[in-house]
Amino acid sequence: MECPACGNALHTMTVKGVSVDVCKGGCGGIWFDNFELKKFDEPHESAGQVLLDIERDENVTVDYGKRRTCPRCGDVVMMRHFFSIKRQVEVDECPGCGGVWLDSGELGQIRSMYATEQEREQAAEEYFAEVLGSEFAEMKVRGEPEPPSQMAEIFRFLSPRYAFWSRHRW
Repeated sequence: MECPACGNALHTMTVKGVSVDVCKGGCGGIWFDNFELKKFDEPHESAGQVLLDIERDENVTVDYGKRRTCPRCGDVVMMRHFFSIKRQVEVDECPGCGGVWLDSGELGQIRSMYATEQEREQAAEEYFAEVLGSEFAEMKVRGEPEPPSQMAEIFRFLSPRYAFWSRHRW
């Protein structure tokens, strides 16, 4: 596979039984197939430590504004969105296979955002309650149905790891 950021060949690296693809000797980015990032995104997941220091070539320049194609699917353009409610790290996700590309240093930023999955979910719950809580409460009082699934898709990009519609408490 080819690195979507710098074009270097990706190398497979197995960490705790999970094979991820890294741009070793290039830009230092990491490709996670669908659901793999979840195994490395929290600080207590010690396996993720080895992925924080991927060997990179400081002379390789990356155009962070360029649209990237999925290294797995080839011709599918990845979508860029924030990883969490904190809106600190933008990731590239393939709409076809669900894989995620992280540029060098982004895994470390993601791991430092929340100590636990519960903390992440609490932040998402508070955010959605702040933004939409009163509207949804009014909808319930009026006897209106839950928001349409199209709206759920929008929020999937705001907080892709949080199954908002299945867990909200309004």
